[in-house]
Amino acid sequence: MNNLLKRAAIQYLQANARSSSHAATAGGHGGGWKLWKNMTFFVAFPAIGLGMVNAYLAHQEHHHDERPEFVPFEYMRVRTKRFPWGDGQKSLFHNPHVNALPSGYEH
Repeated sequence: MNNLLKRAAIQYLQANARSSSHAATAGGHGGGWKLWKNMTFFVAFPAIGLGMVNAYLAHQEHHHDERPEFVPFEYMRVRTKRFPWGDGQKSLFHNPHVNALPSGYEH
């Protein structure tokens, strides 16, 4: 009886091992790469392009807006430690047209 159960378990595991290793190969789904290639060219790239156009048009729309007046609130632009580059007041991605220093805008 023990020998019979052992053989049945071994046959079951061998059959499962073959089917699971077969599932990792292309098998009957060899054309799946064509679907993803077409999805890339006809869905992903146009979606990226439309997103770029949308961002560009939104930027052009707000490009000439006036910046807000500088108000020196004491809780904003607090520098407890100098930045390790430049004069220590400007952040790494400082934009002089948008970002104010503690003393006000540069321009």
